[in-house]
Amino acid sequence: MSTEPRINDRIRVPEVRLVGPSGEQVGIVPLAKALELAQEYDLDLVEVAATARPPVCKLMDYGKFKYESAMKAREARKNQAHTVIKEMKLRPKIDPHDYDTKKGHVVRFLKQGDKVKITIMFRGREQSRPELGFRLLQRLADDVQDLGFVESSPKQDGRNMIMVLGPHKKKTEAMAEARALADARKAERQGRTPGSDAAADDDAVADDLVTDDLVTDDAEIEAQDAPAEAPAAEADAPVEQPAASQGA
Repeated sequence: MSTEPRINDRIRVPEVRLVGPSGEQVGIVPLAKALELAQEYDLDLVEVAATARPPVCKLMDYGKFKYESAMKAREARKNQAHTVIKEMKLRPKIDPHDYDTKKGHVVRFLKQGDKVKITIMFRGREQSRPELGFRLLQRLADDVQDLGFVESSPKQDGRNMIMVLGPHKKKTEAMAEARALADARKAERQGRTPGSDAAADDDAVADDLVTDDLVTDDAEIEAQDAPAEAPAAEADAPVEQPAASQGA
């Protein structure tokens, strides 16, 4: 069923309670009289309260009304903020470079106003050393304490240890700061040539700040970390001894 109000000839009642263009109460008038007034003012007769007895109708420019309503709804959606939970997975014996990379993702998520679920994955004999994961989570919480706080303390969940970090900034504040920074960069580059490299770089930065493309999927993050973990596996393999020379 259509949710749009009935207008003009689609109104099928003998009389209506009429409201003028400026909101003044005209009173209960026959439908023919209301349509005549609408034509006289070059406006539409719009049914604004169909369940009233008699229905309430108003004289207005319906096209302008729809446009303004759409703009208000768009602005409301623009200012809406949905806090989501990002997840970051680490290993107890993570390489320092990998740790810095993943900490960078956590920092970015917190700056965007999102919560971050940190998961330490234990494998094999690592399960007997839960203190390694606890110390790693505490280290990460201390490193990002300026941006977030420990919302859920570390706790063991099967083979994993989980901690949740919450951002100090609200999502709406983070979005407002990103828009302000993008506007500032836009104003800064107005004096530059549109096709210049500097202007192109600023465009890319501004677009990154106001879109959700900054979020890296867990699969991509794991793919980035895979090559770095390979040397550790090689280090555990036995070292092959060189063959003895014939002269010996």
